Amino acid sequence: MDSRPQVTRLLLDWKNGDAHAAEQLTPIVYDELRRLAQHYLRDEHAAETLQPTVLVHEAYLKLVAQDLPDWQCRSHFFGVAAHLMRQILVDHARRHRSGKRGGGVPALSLDEVPGFSLEKSDDIVALDDALNALAQFDERKCRVIELRYFSGFSVEETARALDLSVATVGREQRMAEAWLHRELARNHES
Repeated sequence: MDSRPQVTRLLLDWKNGDAHAAEQLTPIVYDELRRLAQHYLRDEHAAETLQPTVLVHEAYLKLVAQDLPDWQCRSHFFGVAAHLMRQILVDHARRHRSGKRGGGVPALSLDEVPGFSLEKSDDIVALDDALNALAQFDERKCRVIELRYFSGFSVEETARALDLSVATVGREQRMAEAWLHRELARNHES
Protein backbone atom coordinates (compact mmCIF):
# COMPACT_ATOMS: atom_id res chain seq x y z
CA MET A 1 0.00 0.00 0.00
CA ASP A 2 1.30 3.44 -0.94
CA SER A 3 1.68 5.47 2.26
CA ARG A 4 2.56 8.76 0.54
CA PRO A 5 -0.94 10.31 0.78
CA GLN A 6 -1.26 9.19 4.40
CA VAL A 7 2.15 10.68 5.29
CA THR A 8 1.25 13.97 3.62
CA ARG A 9 -2.12 14.08 5.44
CA LEU A 10 -0.49 13.37 8.82
CA LEU A 11 2.19 15.99 8.20
CA LEU A 12 -0.46 18.58 7.39
CA ASP A 13 -2.45 17.56 10.49
CA TRP A 14 0.72 17.92 12.58
CA LYS A 15 1.37 21.31 11.01
CA ASN A 16 -2.16 22.34 11.98
CA GLY A 17 -1.58 21.46 15.63
CA ASP A 18 -2.71 17.82 15.89
CA ALA A 19 -0.22 16.35 18.37
CA HIS A 20 -1.47 12.80 17.73
CA ALA A 21 -0.54 13.09 14.06
CA ALA A 22 3.17 13.09 14.98
CA GLU A 23 2.66 9.91 17.01
CA GLN A 24 0.82 8.22 14.12
CA LEU A 25 3.53 9.34 11.71
CA THR A 26 6.40 7.67 13.54
CA PRO A 27 5.82 4.02 12.57
CA ILE A 28 4.96 4.98 9.00
CA VAL A 29 8.10 7.02 8.31
CA TYR A 30 10.54 5.05 10.48
CA ASP A 31 11.49 2.52 7.78
CA GLU A 32 12.03 5.28 5.21
CA LEU A 33 14.17 7.26 7.65
CA ARG A 34 16.19 4.13 8.41
CA ARG A 35 16.71 3.59 4.67
CA LEU A 36 17.96 7.17 4.40
CA ALA A 37 20.32 6.62 7.32
CA GLN A 38 21.67 3.44 5.77
CA HIS A 39 22.13 5.32 2.49
CA TYR A 40 24.13 8.00 4.31
CA LEU A 41 26.27 5.53 6.19
CA ARG A 42 26.77 3.04 3.35
CA ASP A 43 30.24 4.22 2.37
CA GLU A 44 31.12 6.20 5.46
CA HIS A 45 33.61 5.19 8.10
CA ALA A 46 31.28 6.99 10.50
CA ALA A 47 29.10 3.88 10.20
CA GLU A 48 31.58 2.08 12.42
CA THR A 49 30.82 4.46 15.30
CA LEU A 50 27.38 5.77 14.32
CA GLN A 51 24.70 3.22 13.56
CA PRO A 52 21.68 3.91 11.31
CA THR A 53 19.28 3.50 14.24
CA VAL A 54 21.13 6.15 16.25
CA LEU A 55 21.19 8.48 13.25
CA VAL A 56 17.43 7.98 12.67
CA HIS A 57 16.59 8.57 16.32
CA GLU A 58 18.69 11.70 16.58
CA ALA A 59 17.22 13.13 13.36
CA TYR A 60 13.67 12.21 14.35
CA LEU A 61 14.05 13.83 17.76
CA LYS A 62 15.11 17.04 16.03
CA LEU A 63 12.20 16.79 13.59
CA VAL A 64 9.54 16.33 16.28
CA ALA A 65 11.09 18.93 18.59
CA GLN A 66 9.78 21.65 16.30
CA ASP A 67 6.68 23.34 17.73
CA LEU A 68 4.50 23.59 14.64
CA PRO A 69 6.61 22.61 11.65
CA ASP A 70 5.71 24.01 8.26
CA TRP A 71 5.61 20.66 6.43
CA GLN A 72 4.40 21.03 2.87
CA CYS A 73 4.39 17.36 1.86
CA ARG A 74 6.10 14.01 2.31
CA SER A 75 9.03 15.01 0.09
CA HIS A 76 9.58 18.18 2.10
CA PHE A 77 9.63 16.18 5.34
CA PHE A 78 12.17 13.67 4.03
CA GLY A 79 14.25 16.46 2.50
CA VAL A 80 14.48 18.16 5.90
CA ALA A 81 15.24 14.78 7.50
CA ALA A 82 18.05 14.20 5.02
CA HIS A 83 19.47 17.65 5.73
CA LEU A 84 19.38 16.96 9.48
CA MET A 85 21.11 13.61 8.98
CA ARG A 86 23.81 15.32 6.95
CA GLN A 87 24.30 17.84 9.77
CA ILE A 88 24.49 15.05 12.36
CA LEU A 89 27.14 13.26 10.29
CA VAL A 90 29.11 16.48 9.83
CA ASP A 91 28.97 17.15 13.58
CA HIS A 92 30.13 13.58 14.17
CA ALA A 93 33.03 14.09 11.73
CA ARG A 94 33.96 17.42 13.32
CA ARG A 95 34.07 15.75 16.76
CA HIS A 96 36.42 13.15 15.34
CA ARG A 97 38.56 15.90 13.78
CA SER A 98 38.81 17.68 17.13
CA GLY A 99 39.61 14.33 18.67
CA LYS A 100 42.60 13.91 16.42
CA ARG A 101 43.98 17.13 17.90
CA GLY A 102 43.57 15.81 21.40
CA GLY A 103 40.02 16.64 22.43
CA GLY A 104 40.71 15.58 26.00
CA VAL A 105 40.79 11.90 25.06
CA PRO A 106 43.70 9.68 26.12
CA ALA A 107 46.14 9.26 23.24
CA LEU A 108 45.85 6.07 21.19
CA SER A 109 47.78 4.97 18.20
CA LEU A 110 45.65 5.05 15.06
CA ASP A 111 46.59 1.39 14.70
CA GLU A 112 44.51 0.80 17.82
CA VAL A 113 41.38 2.29 16.25
CA PRO A 114 40.19 -0.28 13.72
CA GLY A 115 38.81 1.14 10.50
CA PHE A 116 38.76 4.78 11.54
CA SER A 117 39.86 7.16 8.84
CA LEU A 118 40.78 10.75 9.62
CA GLU A 119 40.78 11.48 5.90
CA LYS A 120 37.15 10.36 5.60
CA SER A 121 35.99 12.70 8.38
CA ASP A 122 37.92 15.49 6.65
CA ASP A 123 36.14 14.61 3.38
CA ILE A 124 32.72 14.82 5.05
CA VAL A 125 33.52 18.24 6.51
CA ALA A 126 34.96 19.46 3.18
CA LEU A 127 31.83 18.30 1.34
CA ASP A 128 29.62 20.03 3.91
CA ASP A 129 31.63 23.25 3.56
CA ALA A 130 31.33 23.04 -0.25
CA LEU A 131 27.57 22.42 -0.04
CA ASN A 132 27.17 25.38 2.31
CA ALA A 133 29.13 27.54 -0.14
CA LEU A 134 26.94 26.28 -2.99
CA ALA A 135 23.81 27.11 -0.97
CA GLN A 136 25.07 30.69 -0.58
CA PHE A 137 25.54 30.88 -4.32
CA ASP A 138 22.53 28.84 -5.48
CA GLU A 139 20.16 27.33 -2.89
CA ARG A 140 18.19 25.33 -5.47
CA LYS A 141 21.26 23.48 -6.75
CA CYS A 142 22.21 22.61 -3.18
CA ARG A 143 18.70 21.26 -2.52
CA VAL A 144 18.88 19.13 -5.69
CA ILE A 145 22.15 17.58 -4.50
CA GLU A 146 20.79 17.00 -0.98
CA LEU A 147 17.67 15.30 -2.26
CA ARG A 148 19.41 13.23 -4.93
CA TYR A 149 22.47 12.09 -2.99
CA PHE A 150 21.62 12.41 0.66
CA SER A 151 17.95 11.49 0.53
CA GLY A 152 18.30 8.98 -2.26
CA PHE A 153 15.41 10.60 -4.15
CA SER A 154 14.93 9.75 -7.79
CA VAL A 155 15.03 12.54 -10.35
CA GLU A 156 11.22 12.41 -10.50
CA GLU A 157 10.84 12.61 -6.68
CA THR A 158 13.29 15.51 -6.59
CA ALA A 159 11.35 17.30 -9.32
CA ARG A 160 8.10 16.86 -7.36
CA ALA A 161 9.68 17.97 -4.08
CA LEU A 162 11.11 21.14 -5.61
CA ASP A 163 8.26 21.76 -8.05
CA LEU A 164 10.62 21.59 -11.04
CA SER A 165 10.63 19.70 -14.29
CA VAL A 166 12.68 16.51 -14.56
CA ALA A 167 14.87 18.21 -17.20
CA THR A 168 15.56 21.13 -14.87
CA VAL A 169 16.53 18.78 -12.04
CA GLY A 170 18.96 16.99 -14.37
CA ARG A 171 20.48 20.28 -15.54
CA GLU A 172 20.75 21.67 -11.99
CA GLN A 173 22.32 18.43 -10.76
CA ARG A 174 24.97 18.39 -13.49
CA MET A 175 25.87 22.02 -12.88
CA ALA A 176 25.99 21.51 -9.09
CA GLU A 177 28.16 18.41 -9.45
CA ALA A 178 30.61 20.29 -11.66
CA TRP A 179 30.71 23.23 -9.24
CA LEU A 180 31.22 20.93 -6.22
CA HIS A 181 33.92 18.96 -8.01
CA ARG A 182 35.82 22.15 -8.81
CA GLU A 183 35.35 23.51 -5.29
CA LEU A 184 36.51 20.29 -3.62
CA ALA A 185 39.52 19.99 -5.96
CA ARG A 186 40.50 23.60 -5.26
CA ASN A 187 40.20 23.07 -1.49
CA HIS A 188 42.14 19.80 -1.71
CA GLU A 189 45.04 21.59 -3.42
CA SER A 190 45.28 24.25 -0.72
